[in-house]
Amino acid sequence: MALIALGVTGGIGAYKAVEVCRLLQKRGHEVVAVMTRSAARFVGPVTFESITRRPVITSQWKPGANADIEHIALADGIALLLVVPCTANVIGKLANGIADDFLTTLYLATRAPVLLAPAMNTNMLAHPAVRHNLDVLAARGVRFVEPGDGYLACGWIGKGRLAEPEQIVQAADAVVVPRSSPLSGRRLLVTAGPTYEDIDAVRYVGNRSSGRMGFAIAEEARRRGARVTLVAGPTSVEPPAVDDVIRVRSAAEMHRAVMQEASRAQVVVMAAAVADYAPAVPAAGKIAKGDSPLTLTLARTPDILAELGQLPSRRADGIPLLVGFAAETGDAVARAREKRARKKIDLIVANDVAAPGVGFDVATNAVTLITEDDEQAVPLQSKPAVAARILDRIESLLQARTASPARA
Repeated sequence: MALIALGVTGGIGAYKAVEVCRLLQKRGHEVVAVMTRSAARFVGPVTFESITRRPVITSQWKPGANADIEHIALADGIALLLVVPCTANVIGKLANGIADDFLTTLYLATRAPVLLAPAMNTNMLAHPAVRHNLDVLAARGVRFVEPGDGYLACGWIGKGRLAEPEQIVQAADAVVVPRSSPLSGRRLLVTAGPTYEDIDAVRYVGNRSSGRMGFAIAEEARRRGARVTLVAGPTSVEPPAVDDVIRVRSAAEMHRAVMQEASRAQVVVMAAAVADYAPAVPAAGKIAKGDSPLTLTLARTPDILAELGQLPSRRADGIPLLVGFAAETGDAVARAREKRARKKIDLIVANDVAAPGVGFDVATNAVTLITEDDEQAVPLQSKPAVAARILDRIESLLQARTASPARA
């Protein structure tokens, strides 16, 4: 099946990594164990060596002038880097690019997906420094198996307990084992990021969207076998590797790109934060500063999602399937319901951007998925995890549409 590097760090949960290793092998995967020096205080390397039938890597210093640069060789060969348990110390090193042992060096060298199973004291998990480091890693696409609640080794009861081995292995399997997906071979058009509406040659009106949510959706859809075109506004975050990336700046440019590409797509996901209004007549040069107030006349921008909802093909067979986002403050769900019905879209993703850790320019999100028939609340978690939930719902809608293609 797949070669998985199992990183083991210095926490009491290291003993559970032995069971994780065994379960991975039971599912047909090859495992190579990479242990930190602290991990060896909890579980002996010989334990993993006897299970994996491979040498356990405990040091980045391999003897011999012509020895392989082992972390580079392994980085190229693995399908997944899985760290169980992942301590606050190692999370901090990974987030800040510190490579002072084999495991942290491997993280920097590999382009394989990374899955971390954090485990630590409740107060440590809640500390702003740890939360910041987790957010940084999530923004880079690192996946997590969330710690559970229960008795901790320190004697406390709370969140921070290492997830159970079966749960960790299921998460690892989901990353490395291709699964049959209704999205496989289908064309998805995804928009992401903000739009910038020019006031003059220097200034613009914009918003705080980072593009992370749309990028996470595009990356997850590509992993499920879809052919993905990404229309991205100005972002500081690098877009994922998809089939095609179209860069735009303004709402008008995004409108042109989306309408041109939508006819080829089976699914359109409008995750971008498109400006509702733009300066009616941008100044050709820079507007000089004066003592009087400056009045701007704003004009309504094209409503891309509403226009997509009126496509002739939508009336015939419901293709493309349309997904919109409603970033609101206040009663986000009620406003999203109204928006979904008015714009005639299939699925709307509602979130209250005033809530902590939700919405623009953060690595996490909490949303409600609203269709004509039901609503599903998705609790606060990383944006890649939210993207997976959104695509699960899209898949179910596609399957239902395939089973019953006729539309009134």
